[in-house]
Amino acid sequence: MNCHKLLAILALTCLLFKISGSRSLRPMLNGPDMAFLNTKVVFQCFAHSSSPTIIYKLIRDGKFLIGIHVGHKRDRNATFSLKVKAASAGLYQCTATAGRSTGVSNRIRLTLVTPASNTRVTSEPSPPTVYEGSGIILRCDADRGSHLFYTWFFNRKEVTPSTSGFHLTGNQLLMEGVTPEHAGTYYCIAWSVVQDIRRFSTSTEVTVTVKVYASKPEISFSVFKAGGSYHSNITCWSSRGSPPATFYLLLDDKQVGSVVASESLSAWFDVALVIGLDMGDARCRLKTDVQDLLSEFVTLEVVPVGGRLKLEVDYLYTAESKLAAARLSCQVSRGTFPHFSWLFNNSVLPSQSHMDSHSQPSLSQFAFDDRTQTLILTKLGPEDSGYYRCRARDSFNPSGQWVQSAAVLVQVTDQILNMMSQATSCSDTLQSLYTSPFESIALLFCCFFILILAVGFICVYKMFDHSQASPDIPAANPGSAPLHLSEPESLSVALQAQVFFADQEVENQTMEITV
Repeated sequence: MNCHKLLAILALTCLLFKISGSRSLRPMLNGPDMAFLNTKVVFQCFAHSSSPTIIYKLIRDGKFLIGIHVGHKRDRNATFSLKVKAASAGLYQCTATAGRSTGVSNRIRLTLVTPASNTRVTSEPSPPTVYEGSGIILRCDADRGSHLFYTWFFNRKEVTPSTSGFHLTGNQLLMEGVTPEHAGTYYCIAWSVVQDIRRFSTSTEVTVTVKVYASKPEISFSVFKAGGSYHSNITCWSSRGSPPATFYLLLDDKQVGSVVASESLSAWFDVALVIGLDMGDARCRLKTDVQDLLSEFVTLEVVPVGGRLKLEVDYLYTAESKLAAARLSCQVSRGTFPHFSWLFNNSVLPSQSHMDSHSQPSLSQFAFDDRTQTLILTKLGPEDSGYYRCRARDSFNPSGQWVQSAAVLVQVTDQILNMMSQATSCSDTLQSLYTSPFESIALLFCCFFILILAVGFICVYKMFDHSQASPDIPAANPGSAPLHLSEPESLSVALQAQVFFADQEVENQTMEITV
């Protein structure tokens, strides 16, 4: 009985030693969790044990033995190096066996990272052409690749989350409410990183086009002579918009021509014309893939120049009331396309396009405005005085007859210029006096106060003067009747009375007498 108990105790002791040894053997596995295909990775396994040898095994997914390493006292670490293949991804752990003790390490899941390849940019809509105000989505797609990051570039500059007008999400670049500023070239880079090693793939550039809606078309026409007949050159254009577009010419709402504008929104039409005859109402029609617009009407009628010409002169002054220039305007009563010419003292003034030092008259300086309809004398002097005329003819007929205005005299003398100079100096003096609002108010108050003092002084003087006057001076012969004298006698008496009054004025200052 005692022998059986002893055997049981020994067996229990061995089991406890075995369990204790198994628990004390706890290997640790170190290694990467990500790796590129066809690269080399290293796993290391280590366990603390007093056993002279430790056997390490690297296992994938709990069943595939990758390698075995025997560690000794001098080299307790086990190093497993393997080349990453397509089947290398999985869950790795290592086991360590020392004597009868076996331990299992922690687990490391190795993920296979595939570099990007054949990266390209796709768009929605496709092709990437949109109108302003709409939206567009660009995607960075790769045929192969995992664990990818994306970087976008617009006109060779990186697009960041803080870049205005763009929204980055995943492999997409979103643009909402696009403007012409969004037009340009785009490309992307798809990349992945493993242990500070980057692999990337760059796409080709894609051009994004942002179209501008066309504005309402406009219409105008000019006249030219070809051979023995006249023609109208009708121009249709839009000041805003993106080509291509088609222009149609409508004459009395009937289409008479069309032009495809591929570079700019403008087109020209040639229509035969009869001078003085109403050829109808013309207008332009502009049509794009999303718009259909009409211009205003213009009447194709050319009225020849005729009637009376009116010449008006305006003098222009500076802020200091100084004569600066004279403006002469020529108004024609009839004519669709007038061409104007000016005469100074019966000498024709050259237009700016034909002006040279030999043909210019003695005018100091002049300029034209409104297609020579207005003559401006920009620097006035006595030499600019003289008679001015304007004349007009049809611009499309160089050999046509001129219609001439009456002559107008423009006279600039040294006296006028000196007067203007004095007025300028006077105004400058006044400006120097009234330098501030406070000084102006003070000056006005002083003037008002002086005026009050003057009025008061005059009133006091009148009162004092009236109090010293003698009101009861006796007249000569008060009781006698008035004398009736002949005309000569009356004249002599009047003269004597005047002398008498002059003598008495020194003494009495004030006297009244009746003769």
